[in-house]
Amino acid sequence: MNDGQRRDDREKSIYILLTDTGTLFTSLIKRFTDAPYNHASLVFGADLSEIYSFGRKKPTNPFAGGFVEENVYSGTFSHFPNTRCALLRLKVTQLQFETARRVVGSFKRERDQYRYNLVGLLGVLLDREMGSDKAFFCSQFVAQALREAGLRLWDRPSSLVTPDHFRVHTEMETVYEGRLYDYPLLDRVRLSKGSGTADPAMEWAVS
Repeated sequence: MNDGQRRDDREKSIYILLTDTGTLFTSLIKRFTDAPYNHASLVFGADLSEIYSFGRKKPTNPFAGGFVEENVYSGTFSHFPNTRCALLRLKVTQLQFETARRVVGSFKRERDQYRYNLVGLLGVLLDREMGSDKAFFCSQFVAQALREAGLRLWDRPSSLVTPDHFRVHTEMETVYEGRLYDYPLLDRVRLSKGSGTADPAMEWAVS
């Protein structure tokens, strides 16, 4: 076996964070999906230090959506301390891990070209692909990034993948489920500097 093969066979992990902030908007979505979580993010690192998704760039602005780098300490999540979550682990090869990082890097460099795929959410309800190549919603982005990394987890297109598809997939291992801010690998010092209370003005924000 050559060095390239040994490197590819090394086991790595990519994480998918599923969340429910309990906002009015997410409660409305749950009425249609009947699923416990309505937002999906791609995570590199069990400490949640790198989280990527598609959502609102500014939580209080419903018209500014796109690729976002999420932060549990200072981002939207910090306004909703009772956010519930499930952290899923997907075991991958070193090559798949590195490829996924490159895919996300491409989204970061071209973030101004992307927007949130609101039309695509309607497509999910109709079981029909809708939207443009430069528009994604949260679980569509995660599924597409994994697909481009060589991880084809479903026969369906990425635009029809929901957060619940990740939750029930047999290759996903649930490593934590509960209150987001009770997750044991978070930095307690950084958490203590947060507000710790929900902001009523953001109650309708997309999570």
